[in-house]
Amino acid sequence: MAQTAATADLAAWRAEMTRPPGALGMAARAVQVKVNQIIPEKVHAAITAAMQGMTRAILTGSDFATGAPLVQATLDERLERVRAAIGAWKKAAAAEGGIAGAGGFVLAAADFPLLMSFKIKLLFEIAAAFGHEGAELSERLYILHIFELAFSDAAHRAKVFEAMDGWDARAHPTDLSGFDWRAFQQQYRDHIDLAKLAQLLPVVGAPVGAFVNWRLVEKLGHTAVMAYRMRLEAQPALA
Repeated sequence: MAQTAATADLAAWRAEMTRPPGALGMAARAVQVKVNQIIPEKVHAAITAAMQGMTRAILTGSDFATGAPLVQATLDERLERVRAAIGAWKKAAAAEGGIAGAGGFVLAAADFPLLMSFKIKLLFEIAAAFGHEGAELSERLYILHIFELAFSDAAHRAKVFEAMDGWDARAHPTDLSGFDWRAFQQQYRDHIDLAKLAQLLPVVGAPVGAFVNWRLVEKLGHTAVMAYRMRLEAQPALA
């Protein structure tokens, strides 16, 4: 998409997605890399396998169908539907996070897959609002990339954005075998680790859990809106 075709906020978002990591970001990433090196490889492998299995089930499940894509609609009509979806899932995630935060380690651990399912369901709804068919594998791969885009460090985010730019003009894989599940799970886990650990603290766990879940869904929703606007402007016939 030519830079002159982008609206100011979309252009600013594109620049943000491709901005190199700053000094603080690089320092934080270096610390996280050290932590990951301490964690035994079998633990990394177990987390990767669990997240891969969970995400595969989510992405291939028919229960994520969101109805027919909204093909003939203005951008305002699409955004109105998306805002309603984001608002509903933020409330659901906050309520669930508050309950999990009040319940200690066991419920906090259960919060991880449930919150992920909330996020993926939101992305399917946003895809439909922007006229895309969530049953198609290429769309499900795009949904995975949006997830990565929202919850990755600057270096990985730039690589993901490059793969997403001009999405509808690209050829796409016919299966998920080439997807880098290790990078997917590690980036996501590293991004939310500190926030979710605070959910385990006594007394403050419930409000922290509610707030963290609210903000994580809000961030994902914004990222998805911008990512689909980018595609919409590249294919004005869908508007």
